[in-house]
Amino acid sequence: MDIAIHASFLPHDDPDASLAFYRDLLGFEVRDDVGYNGLRWITVGPAGRPGASLVLQPPGADPGVTAAERATIAQMMAKGTYAGILLATDDLDGLFERARAGGAEVVQEPVEQPFGVRDCAFRDPAGNLVRVQEQR
Repeated sequence: MDIAIHASFLPHDDPDASLAFYRDLLGFEVRDDVGYNGLRWITVGPAGRPGASLVLQPPGADPGVTAAERATIAQMMAKGTYAGILLATDDLDGLFERARAGGAEVVQEPVEQPFGVRDCAFRDPAGNLVRVQEQR
């Protein structure tokens, strides 16, 4: 059996800011931008890799999420503790400098980790942790 990760989901609280971050700053291509009931789901992914996507979704849009849960999600997003993603690049320093110059909140500058990877971290406009490791 062959199983692949097709898409992962990250919340957004400002679709235009998230779109600018992932498209303009990180260079992802927009694959879909769907509106429904005043909300937007935006699918982006690395150019030339149609099999891997990231869906930027409104937090708590599921009708089964209660108002109290939506409030908790909003609080966690504001703290930057709700969601995150791990990316990889062959130009860690270049990507980090683009993110910093683009106004991303820096969490960690590029550093060699004791567990054998070199990585950095910043937050997207919704507060999601974006950790990036260097491909070797």
